[in-house]
Amino acid sequence: MTIQILKTGEQLGEVSGKAAADIIRQAIADRGQANVILATGTSQFATLQQLIREDIDWSRVVMFHLDEYIGLPITHPASFRKYLQERFLDQVPALKASYLISGEGNAEEEIERLGTLIEAHPIDVALVGIGENGHLAFNDPPADFDTEKPYIIVELDTACRKQQFGEGWFPTLADVPTQAISMSVRQIMKSHHIICSVPDERKAQAVKDSLEQPISNLFPASILQSHPNCQLYLDEAAASLLTTEIRQTAE
Repeated sequence: MTIQILKTGEQLGEVSGKAAADIIRQAIADRGQANVILATGTSQFATLQQLIREDIDWSRVVMFHLDEYIGLPITHPASFRKYLQERFLDQVPALKASYLISGEGNAEEEIERLGTLIEAHPIDVALVGIGENGHLAFNDPPADFDTEKPYIIVELDTACRKQQFGEGWFPTLADVPTQAISMSVRQIMKSHHIICSVPDERKAQAVKDSLEQPISNLFPASILQSHPNCQLYLDEAAASLLTTEIRQTAE
């Protein structure tokens, strides 16, 4: 893992978006196609905006995404499918293929469908974030580090649901779904490269735990410490609780 601390969230987005674009272009040059995973949420706004501005042959890119609520229609403001459709897919209509998660039908059938698809598309780069509770995708603590299933059905803990409410996606906490379909931790870790973008002071404790605690499913994003090609991008606010020792390792 490499760590880079930028002054602002905007700078973080620019640098992480450019880094992701470089990996995508290299995969296209090497194999003729790039397979990517995109994250959603407020932490990814600037990264996706930069990625869209990059010169990429999107007709050679296949996209997956990390998670979606069970029972939430695509028309709901909090739907991650809606998020990606409006903020990414509508901006890059030439994309070769996009495999979005639907939580509206039979969830077990959906995870089987997606699992078959992603196993046929080895991931070149995954763009991820870290939740306020340290989750990776919707793998809340204690996360399942053992399952080999590419996608799983998860129960969302209270801290996770409070974050979604606090970010303004739902009118009340009670409106936040209690279940979701999530990409598993092991599937994320199979990605050849991981770009993790984490802005904002409210993520500072989760960042500290993810970097300074031993790898543990109680701090799900701590697993990123073991990935050989993980690039972690923080703004000063998100890095504010890191020890001097950890900060000195940052580029």
